Amino acid sequence: MQADDTLPEPDSLSAEHSARVAAHLHARIEEAGGSLSFAEFMQESLYAPGLGYYAAGATKFGEAGDFVTAPEVSSLFGRVLARQCAEVLARVPGGGVLELGAGSGRLAVDVLGSLAALDALPDEYLILEVSPELAARQADAIEAALPEMRARVRWLDSLPEAHRGVVIANEVLDALPVERFVRRENVRQIRVAARDRQFRFVESDAPGILEDAVFAIEDDLCRALARGFTSEVSLGAAPWMTDVLASLQQGVAFLFDYGLPRREYYAPDRDDGWLRCHFRHRAHNDPLILPGIQDITAWVDFTAVAEAAVESGADVAGFVTQSTFLVNAGLGAELEAEDDAALVRQIALSGEVKMLTLPGAMGEAFKCLALSKGFDAPLSAFLHADRTHTL
Repeated sequence: MQADDTLPEPDSLSAEHSARVAAHLHARIEEAGGSLSFAEFMQESLYAPGLGYYAAGATKFGEAGDFVTAPEVSSLFGRVLARQCAEVLARVPGGGVLELGAGSGRLAVDVLGSLAALDALPDEYLILEVSPELAARQADAIEAALPEMRARVRWLDSLPEAHRGVVIANEVLDALPVERFVRRENVRQIRVAARDRQFRFVESDAPGILEDAVFAIEDDLCRALARGFTSEVSLGAAPWMTDVLASLQQGVAFLFDYGLPRREYYAPDRDDGWLRCHFRHRAHNDPLILPGIQDITAWVDFTAVAEAAVESGADVAGFVTQSTFLVNAGLGAELEAEDDAALVRQIALSGEVKMLTLPGAMGEAFKCLALSKGFDAPLSAFLHADRTHTL
């Protein structure tokens, strides 16, 4: 993978922070005997305490950050999602909302405000956030926009034992560390080493857990991956999903992320995987540069997530594109409510809808997987164009 020459230069403070993260990674590589698995490198780059991308204080979301998520694009995303949450909460008396990784806090603000307008406000809105810095920003955002709601919001550092109601995870799965592999005569693990203080990829024999995962993918595809085929597999997705669903006693989990069913994920023409990095709103494919100040993500194998969910005793309640979710769940009604808005607002809304729904923007790349436990009522967002059969 090569660096993108079009990437902007980091400012001096960011560059200094990145140098500290690089030093930390070099030390970890030396401690490990010369290399780290890519999953370990990604974990340290994103989550090392006080250093990692999500553990330090840099702005990540919105125009001043490195990428924009759907809630930052438009309040319409949260408002429509709230409508779907209200359907669930109406059938789970006493249920609440649990948001996993609340980012800037914008989604919580929009969902809470809309649930109040729908007379469906739960007693409690829980946020599980691993970053103290982000938790503080979320609290500030809620206090500024909805001070009357602040008492309903509670932050957690671990999953609740028995949650009932709704679970929301928007762009969480893509940030779980992934292993990279290359198919040779056998399965090879791609690791990160250092030479002349520069990070580089090296190969080694794959550990049994990674080899077994790749063989299981090939068995499901009914074909071997081509020699030289390089991709990713998230060994942490299934345990994460198991933990989330163990916490969910009754209700529905809505998982939004960019991803694909397994047959598309490991299609022959996707022989360099789905790893993507984001820095100052530029997407590129070199995770070895800008350590600690760029986001590292991988598209989601939604088949693997659904399999883990079913093994955990949950049901797949639906699988749709983000565009389909929004249209089915009430985007039209939200737009009708804006009919009397000024022309400037109407023009802005048009742009927001295009970004959220068009295939060339977020509409097709992003999917929503709904998983249910003890809940069998139909959900509006999945009544049409459900793609569960593709998983």
